[in-house]
Amino acid sequence: MNDLSKVKNIIVKNPLKLDCGKEISNFPLAYETYGELNDNKDNAILVFHALTGDQFASGINPVTKKEGWWAHALGPGKAFDTKKFFVICANVIGGCMGSYGPSTIDAKTNKPIGTNFPVITINDMVNAQYNILDFFKIEKLFAVAGGSMGGMQVLQFVSNFPNKAKVAIPIACTASHSAQNIALNELGRQSIMADINWKNGFYGENEKNPDKGLALARMAAHITYLSKKGLEEKFGRKLQERDDLKFSFDADFQIESYLRHQGSVFVDRFDANSYLYITRAMDYFDLTNKFNGNLSKAFEKSKTKFFVISFTSDWLYPTSENRDIVIALNAIGADVGFIEIESEKGHDSFLLNTPDFLDTIKNYLKSTYINEKRI
Repeated sequence: MNDLSKVKNIIVKNPLKLDCGKEISNFPLAYETYGELNDNKDNAILVFHALTGDQFASGINPVTKKEGWWAHALGPGKAFDTKKFFVICANVIGGCMGSYGPSTIDAKTNKPIGTNFPVITINDMVNAQYNILDFFKIEKLFAVAGGSMGGMQVLQFVSNFPNKAKVAIPIACTASHSAQNIALNELGRQSIMADINWKNGFYGENEKNPDKGLALARMAAHITYLSKKGLEEKFGRKLQERDDLKFSFDADFQIESYLRHQGSVFVDRFDANSYLYITRAMDYFDLTNKFNGNLSKAFEKSKTKFFVISFTSDWLYPTSENRDIVIALNAIGADVGFIEIESEKGHDSFLLNTPDFLDTIKNYLKSTYINEKRI
């Protein structure tokens, strides 16, 4: 298990009514900050992480000892310039890096909560993270930003709190999870639940975890984050440290070895039940349906400026789904910008060193911040 003793958190004392009908209170919400909050408290950016992310967006994660998931984008002089902005990132509820989740120890039993943890939604995640603003006494954020599931949280945040962010940057996301993505997530969940060590989610009471199932779920998901062209350019049909086929079920090809490695390192840092709960939250996300099929109504009370970003090779959340968000915003005369970034890196483009993307974010935030200061 990860040592979370040094993770920062706040205890949310106020009751939070979840979409499933249950209520939680006095629960931990883990967070990390980058940069300094200015005296006017008008330079704060709340960053939302994706499915397997956490609050450690930049620098070295003190728990895993790995580089933060947005290290390319967040830091001094980078796209999210911490010399200028105060960036906050919280681990979502349902996560496994210190926030309230299935691996949290139940005070009554002294065992992990497991699948007694309530089913959560993107809406629940966002409502929990809103408490961060109260903690830092921030009246209004300069921006909210995030990619993939983080982008879903951006949309939900503006819908829930229409006057709490000046700028919203949803990246490579959607307003409602597609049938294809629900199917892909179900494949991962079934892989975990089929593992003999899953024990209906109460494996935390034993010494064995459903590592094989979780690794397989990660391998399947990781394929969706890449593009066909990117895979061809990086791996093609190259063999793994041999000159000819081995005629076995070992990893003959480099791509096989790569995926197995991705699966094996993932189980060291992520909780299997968290994977189940968070993918379920993504599947339930349907902001369009929440507003009776009219996505525009989700944002009609907001004056937030939007900047929507997609990538040409992203087939998981394709440009067409990002454009639907832009169309909905245009329909109500919202201040919205849109760009499709040319990239062969697939959905993961927003996490990787993609210069056009990073420059776009940096220039947009810089110009918008300067203009806001002039008003």
